[in-house]
Amino acid sequence: MLCRPPILSRASMRTIGLIGGMSSESSAEYYRLINQASKRRLGGHHNVPSLMLTVNFGEIEAPQHRGAWGALGEQMACAASRLEAGGAECIVLCTNTMHRVAAAIEDAVGIPLLHIADATGAAVTTAGLSRLALLGTRFTMEEDFYRRRLEERYGVAVLVPSEPDRKIVHQVIYEELCHGRVRDASRDEYRRIIDGLAAEGAEGVILGCTEITLLIESRHSALPVFDTTRLHAEAAVDWALSAGC
Repeated sequence: MLCRPPILSRASMRTIGLIGGMSSESSAEYYRLINQASKRRLGGHHNVPSLMLTVNFGEIEAPQHRGAWGALGEQMACAASRLEAGGAECIVLCTNTMHRVAAAIEDAVGIPLLHIADATGAAVTTAGLSRLALLGTRFTMEEDFYRRRLEERYGVAVLVPSEPDRKIVHQVIYEELCHGRVRDASRDEYRRIIDGLAAEGAEGVILGCTEITLLIESRHSALPVFDTTRLHAEAAVDWALSAGC
């Protein structure tokens, strides 16, 4: 029998299930942001309940670059099922790239997946913008699983960097940020790329990889910044505290 946390008089709380480890650097940010948001909204020492299952990124990064998405979908589905069995009431996949296999997760569990592109699209809509630059891994920038959701559900036109600049953005993520290395020279390159996309008509920039939050803040960008890590974490807390538990 699963134990339920006590219900506070000021809010009913549901348990967030986090699939982390892709990379551990951004997963730590999720945990920090979720608990900061909880305390800000509930006061005192309160946190919303959460579970995190950390996968081995070493068994995921190589298949990503081989294009073995079917096998990766099975891994994510298994992780989600384990969280559901442990008492999670929603799934938060702590990575933009692996939302490529979101359907496999949704098919495997009976609880909702809180999609990171929905948190982002809602924020862009609230801001009244419609033409956004997208930075992320090659998979997120070059394939349509992320861009299509933003376009079809939120009416967002998405701009991505040129091929040489996409290579730089991708390399910085995998070779530096995933290892916790934050370099001023890389930040300067990202700023140059953002400036170039602004010149092409971008009204804001989506930090479409959960590690980019380690490198780029609003003060570093000529464009309004949509930090998917923070937006996703805040959406998870919204859901955990929402009515209808």
